[in-house]
Amino acid sequence: MSQRRQLNLNLFIYPGGHHEAAWRYKGSAASRALDISYYQQLARTAEHYTFDAIFFADGPALADNVRYAQRFRFEPITWLSAIAAATSRIGLIGTASTTYHEPYNLARLYASLDHLSGGRAGWNIVTTSAPQAAQNFGLPEHPDHHERYERAKEFLDVVTALWDSWEDDAVVNDPASGIFADTDKVHPLNHVGKHFRVRGPLNVPRSPQGRPVYVQAGSSEDGRAFAARFAEAIFTAHQTLASAQEFYADIKRQARALDRNPDHVKILPGISPFIGSTQAEADRLQEEFNDLIQPEYSLVQLRQMLGLDLSGFDLDGPFPRHLIETDGARGVASRFKLVVDIVDREKPTIRQLIQRLAGARGHWVIAGPPEKIADNIQTWFENGAADGFNVMPPWLPGGVDLFAEHVVPILRKRGLFREEYSGKTLREHYGLERPASLYSHQVQAIA
Repeated sequence: MSQRRQLNLNLFIYPGGHHEAAWRYKGSAASRALDISYYQQLARTAEHYTFDAIFFADGPALADNVRYAQRFRFEPITWLSAIAAATSRIGLIGTASTTYHEPYNLARLYASLDHLSGGRAGWNIVTTSAPQAAQNFGLPEHPDHHERYERAKEFLDVVTALWDSWEDDAVVNDPASGIFADTDKVHPLNHVGKHFRVRGPLNVPRSPQGRPVYVQAGSSEDGRAFAARFAEAIFTAHQTLASAQEFYADIKRQARALDRNPDHVKILPGISPFIGSTQAEADRLQEEFNDLIQPEYSLVQLRQMLGLDLSGFDLDGPFPRHLIETDGARGVASRFKLVVDIVDREKPTIRQLIQRLAGARGHWVIAGPPEKIADNIQTWFENGAADGFNVMPPWLPGGVDLFAEHVVPILRKRGLFREEYSGKTLREHYGLERPASLYSHQVQAIA
């Protein structure tokens, strides 16, 4: 009898939490946002409750609205390396941009993290949506959406070949013979493409997982095609079960068409739960957070999602839906349709819309007692909408403590989540195979 399918759960760590006003909440640890021991503590909590991984976002530019929120960014590999030393089993997923990194340097960073953590590294692959990043790297302008994904495809081909350039048995390490490595099993790339010229090989042997787990977080047409080809886990945002089901079915279909096993493409929507002992208590908690919203911050967030500046409008007036149609505004591609769908479905005022988005930037926000949270997770999981979730606590550390202590036990009792780890690597947590080296396949084909 096959083992029952189980959820994958990541803890997505933002400094103070995912609600935009979390750092102002009395229960947050805002004063510890620069303290590595705080993040180590969060990771140990997630590991104690057998989460698959912790997840760190990143962007190579300072947010426009940092005046009103803790939206600075630590370099993830450095931070995750320190967390790796304080944990032993939980996966370590960090974001890095294919637009603003070079393949060789990034391949070394993630291979090093995978080695020092014993096989727990994952790379969240992004192309960067923030146009201001270009000026930090000497570029006259931010590449357009399609160009960024074109570069990303070549980037992935190069990085994959670099990670595979040492075969698994290339390291001989034989002091008696004086041979450290079998150089016939260390392969140069000699890659020459539109965007990159990389000789290789990598100067780091093949890592414990073979390659770090490939994670992706785009939902545009280009993003879906990229995910279906490369991603092993996908972080996505949905407000409704129907939307999540459509995305899930489309990605699995595209993966199958590329001769990939769709079970090896884990789809993990974001969920940001406000948890109370009763529905009324959870609703009051969410209202308490929304009362701390600063509209100046919220309107910048909305402008980034829609490409529409509403700073001069009455917040309690209707959302000016016609401006999107007449101006053809476009913001972050993966959020644009999601926000427009909310406007068309719910007809909110501007204030209601910014409150709707304040919880987790367009990810699914749900309020209720633990049983309700678990019921909804189970519904999405068992009805073709998710393989698991990126848990995005509204505030930290209390938000993750509530989820871990009250929701996880319900999921375990229902047989939906593990009681203990059965593997040591992130690939094993996700049920993914360890890939063979591309070059070992080539050598076998020649033989």
